[in-house]
Amino acid sequence: MTIKFTLTFHRHHRIPTTPPPPPAISAGNHLALQRKSLQFAALSSQTMDYVATPGLYPLHRCKTIHLVRHAQGVHNIEGDKNYKAYMKPEYFDAPLTPLGWQQVDNLRKHVHDSGLFKRIELVVTSPLSRTMQTAVGVFGGEGYTDGMTVLPLMVANAGFSERSAISSFNCPPIVAVEHCREHLGVHPCDQRRSMNEYQYLFPAIDFSQIESDEDILWKADVRETKAEVAARGLKFMNWLCTRKEREIAVVTHSGFLFHTLSQFGNDSHPLIKDEICKHFANCELRSMVIADRSMIATEPSVTNYPGKIPSVLSPLSDTANAKKPENS
Repeated sequence: MTIKFTLTFHRHHRIPTTPPPPPAISAGNHLALQRKSLQFAALSSQTMDYVATPGLYPLHRCKTIHLVRHAQGVHNIEGDKNYKAYMKPEYFDAPLTPLGWQQVDNLRKHVHDSGLFKRIELVVTSPLSRTMQTAVGVFGGEGYTDGMTVLPLMVANAGFSERSAISSFNCPPIVAVEHCREHLGVHPCDQRRSMNEYQYLFPAIDFSQIESDEDILWKADVRETKAEVAARGLKFMNWLCTRKEREIAVVTHSGFLFHTLSQFGNDSHPLIKDEICKHFANCELRSMVIADRSMIATEPSVTNYPGKIPSVLSPLSDTANAKKPENS
C-alpha cells in the first residue's frame, strides 16, 4: 500500500531549521489517538499482508442467493432507539408499519426493473408476520380478485396492514422455514403465531417444512446464544445447498443474518468480509453466491460435457472405411 503526501510551501516563507514543539495532548485525547493508530495499523496490516487468491468452484455446486431483511416492523420504531423496547408484550409477532410497506413497494419495483424477479425460482421466508408480509409483497403476484383459480398469498388487511390481497399467480413459490427465524427467546416480537392462524392469513405459502402448530422453539425466559444462532444459520445454509433450485431469495432477520454471515469471508479481503456480514438495513437486498464444498447436494451439472470420442462409429464412418483400398 502506497501512501502519498502533498507538501505545500507558501512563497517567501522561510522554513524553520527546527520544528516547533507539538501541542499539548490531554490523557483522554492521547488514548483516543492510540486507539486510532492501532485500528489503522491493524487494517493496514490486513490489506498489505492479504494475497488476492480467487476462489474456483464447479458451477453446479454453487447457488445464487438473494438475502433480504424484512421491511420496518412496528417493533423497529422504538427498538432501534431503545433495545429494551423489544421486551414489550405488545410487539408480539410484530407486523410491518406503513413505512415498511413503502419499503416493500420500492424493493418490488427494483426486483422487477432489474430482471431479478424472472430469475428467482424459490422464495424462502421466516414464518413471522413481518417476514412473510415482506416476502409476498416483494416476490408475490399482482392483486388478488375474487374468482381467481389460485389461492392468495396474503388475504386483505393481514396484520392490520390495510393492504389488498396478493395473488400467488405468476410468481415463484414461497416456503416458510423455521431455521431462518430471528434470535429465539425472550423478545415477544420474535415469537410466532400458530400455523392455523398463518394458514388463514397467508393461504398460498407452503408451511409443510414446519412440524409444530404452536411455537415450541421460542422460550419466554431463555434467549438463544449468538453461537446457537450461528450454528442454526449454518444448518440453514446446508439445507439451501440440498435444494434443486439454482437461484433463491431468502427473507429473514437482521440478527440471524449477522450471526450467520459472520462465519463466512474469513479467507477474503477485509472489505469483502465487511460486504458479506455487515448489518442489513430494513428491506435491504444483497446477492451472493454460496458454494457447496462438502458434496451435500447431488444435482448433476447441466452444462458440463465429457468431450470423449463416441465408442460406436457412425454409419458414415463405417462406409468410408469399407471403401478404402487395402494398401491405403
